[in-house]
Amino acid sequence: MMNRRQLLATMTSATLLASTRDGWAQTTSVFRIAAFNPITGAGAPYGAGMQKIILAAVDEVNAAGGAGGRKIEVLPEDTQTDPQAAVLAAKKLIEINNVQALVGIWSSGVTLATIPLANDANILLMCTSGAPEITTSKINAKRLVYRFNTTGDGFGKAIAEACAQEGFKRPATMAYNNASALGIVEGFRKNWEQKGGKVVGAVVYEPNQPSYRSELQKVLAAKPDVIVMGSYLPDTTIILREWYQTGETQKWILAGQAAGPDLVKAIGLEASDGLFVVNSITNERSTAFSRYDAAYRKAMDQPGIANIYAAMAWDMVTVLALAMEAAGPNANPSAISAKIREIANPPGKQVSSFAEGKEALKSGKVNYDGASSSLDFNNLGDASADFELSVISKGGLSRKYVVKL
Repeated sequence: MMNRRQLLATMTSATLLASTRDGWAQTTSVFRIAAFNPITGAGAPYGAGMQKIILAAVDEVNAAGGAGGRKIEVLPEDTQTDPQAAVLAAKKLIEINNVQALVGIWSSGVTLATIPLANDANILLMCTSGAPEITTSKINAKRLVYRFNTTGDGFGKAIAEACAQEGFKRPATMAYNNASALGIVEGFRKNWEQKGGKVVGAVVYEPNQPSYRSELQKVLAAKPDVIVMGSYLPDTTIILREWYQTGETQKWILAGQAAGPDLVKAIGLEASDGLFVVNSITNERSTAFSRYDAAYRKAMDQPGIANIYAAMAWDMVTVLALAMEAAGPNANPSAISAKIREIANPPGKQVSSFAEGKEALKSGKVNYDGASSSLDFNNLGDASADFELSVISKGGLSRKYVVKL
């Protein structure tokens, strides 16, 4: 039997849930989304910008009269870049706050942990995560998950192309033990071997270690001419510090999420000089990018190119809103999902903002050309992406060339 305190707590929780749902039922003119971003943890260098740009993009949609007859309401939430913390937060957002979309998830671990919750609730999930399995038919059975970034396999293919262009012969890999990082190095290995090459060494390491010297020495013992990393910023920082102390001179290729100004600050100009970085690139020639860039500069006092994931978050809101408009008043997430490829992929009038697309939908189909990419989704829910090889020199990151896949 419950004691009095337990009974009161249960009644309070039930009352809160009932009142929230009653309130939701009375406000069908609102479509509620979670800005579900990594404000803390490994994704923190990108999360604040993602969350602020989601709010800015929603302001644009609401200023244009809303989507599908509804205003969009945003509930900001920190995933902590941690699957367990994210699951607890997602349950609250879904069961108590009644959100109909989780928008802006960054890490693969968080995405994979929260997809079952989104599927059970029949709500949309939009992410930038790289783990290849995220959009497989087994996990994304309800077709409510959309990835606005490339898969780890796509990153691996781009890195293999860059290694070939740079003339490397003896690559080795180091990978953080999670789905996204392993996807990158496995994608690299597969594509490198298809080119007739061989990976001379491969190490998978566990996170949150104070030192990775033993793992590093194992890779160095293979005498690679380049080391390909599947990693995040904190572990990359430790590994590169320890590598620099060895005096070794081989090259490194990092995925974009592990590189940038914070890495240079952490390891110094000399240690960072000459590091290669492969990253998906923004759709810089598009009008959508110009709109996003202006919003990002206003929100973060930085150029929009500094945060590719924020550009993806901007596109998430715009794509969601255009699909809502195309689906019509009070459409549920499944009906909205059915319109996403229709408004993002050819054919249709090319548009670069929600307001422009909303007007064009009155007379026909639209094709949204995004800030992060052209945003043509395949049948799995993955967007296309372009890549660049950049080099860190004198503390700055500069593009060497676009990697053609």
